[in-house]
Amino acid sequence: MFKDLREFIHFLENRGQLRRVTVPVDAELEITEIVDRICKQNGPALLFEQVKGYDIPVVINLFGSLERMSWALGVPKLDSIAQRMAGLLSLSLPEGFLGKLSLLNRLRKIGRFAPKTVRKAPCQEVVIAQEPSLDFLPILKCWPQDGGRFITLPLVITKNPLTGQQNIGIYRLQKYDHRTTGMHWHIHHDGARNYRESQKLGRNLEVAVVLGGDPATIYAASAPLPPGFNELLLAGFLREAPVEVVRCKTVDLVIPAHAEIILEGYVDATEKRLEGPFGDHTGFYSPVQDYPVFHLTCITHRKNPIYPATVVGRPPMEDVFLGKATERIFLPLLQMQIPEIVDLHLPVEGVFHNCAIVSIRKSYPGQARKVMSTLWGLGQLALTKIIIVVDEDVDVQNLSQVAWKVFNNIDPERDFLFIKGPVDVLDHASSVCGYGSKVGIDATRKMREEGHEREWPEEIRMDEEIKRLVDQRWQDYGLD
Repeated sequence: MFKDLREFIHFLENRGQLRRVTVPVDAELEITEIVDRICKQNGPALLFEQVKGYDIPVVINLFGSLERMSWALGVPKLDSIAQRMAGLLSLSLPEGFLGKLSLLNRLRKIGRFAPKTVRKAPCQEVVIAQEPSLDFLPILKCWPQDGGRFITLPLVITKNPLTGQQNIGIYRLQKYDHRTTGMHWHIHHDGARNYRESQKLGRNLEVAVVLGGDPATIYAASAPLPPGFNELLLAGFLREAPVEVVRCKTVDLVIPAHAEIILEGYVDATEKRLEGPFGDHTGFYSPVQDYPVFHLTCITHRKNPIYPATVVGRPPMEDVFLGKATERIFLPLLQMQIPEIVDLHLPVEGVFHNCAIVSIRKSYPGQARKVMSTLWGLGQLALTKIIIVVDEDVDVQNLSQVAWKVFNNIDPERDFLFIKGPVDVLDHASSVCGYGSKVGIDATRKMREEGHEREWPEEIRMDEEIKRLVDQRWQDYGLD
């Protein structure tokens, strides 16, 4: 696994998966246009060595393919992490002494992945506590109508003032001036929850913004973990080694020791400012709205730091593969709660929160509706606008096959389930921000009890013996 961002950059470059751009480029729009073209071509990570007006290089599109996303987490394929996750989650109390001993051994292994505190850290090689300024950072303006420059890949660390539990999330930061930014966390995010708890106590919320770090930690910050679950523990589990952390200089938080740049400060309990617009991962601009304000109190960084960024926009972009990692890694957790689920697919076109396709082992009437209802009650899946349920023999990763089954298997009046509830704040189609309607589509084979009086037809399939015969004689036909 990778100790820090630099090791991952070196690894990708050695495998021809990172290109250096050595000519001067502009952080305003030009980098985005380059990256957008590269993403649409499934191209490499990019290291911009000369950003006009800045001394710090910009690295981008590090996770922009399934291969690089897998490498970032130290595996050849993401599904192998899912297998480890399934083993981690099978922690129900076993029968007998040997079973309990096995459980204790597994718990000890998990404990090995907890963060490890160190006294000195690369991320604090340079400390700027007097008059810190954001102006030295090559912060991008990504799209023409953006409200300004945005830090797009920050790991935002906050702490619940009641429990003391730290949380890490990725929330964009719009630069207002050299000492303040917006803090764009949505109402359902853990950072926003910690902020509300601080407001109730009349306190400002301490914040550390981490730029860079090892790739597993960057991914873990994006993962939809249950409240109170430590993202650094997940990162340690993925790395199979603890993440080294160090205490901040001016706020009571611990941070990844091998990050590139740390912005220490606080979010004011009462202050809000207009933030946006911003060209978002939906492919549309998110609107101008009031958000809390982050105030900078200290900067620490490595010598010769590297500024990590990402560009979001009309998919596919780099964030697609972070989402795909979540889909594969957290499937076992979903199956623990809904055992009949065979597979899950969050299509790129659905930008994570608009559409989920699930296949199930169906054994009783109404089961697809039961699965929909359960999914709408689980974490961030509660925001899913469209849920499509198909039978276990449908490959949910194959959108053509899914479409064939959906278009042929549904009776709209019978098989559509409409409800209302929370939707993603970025869903511009809902009548009210954060609240709207959702639809579940039951595209499974129907039973008589579900109102289908006729015999369900069999699919057309060729005789297996004929298929083997044609396989054997294929070259004889001269069709290659």
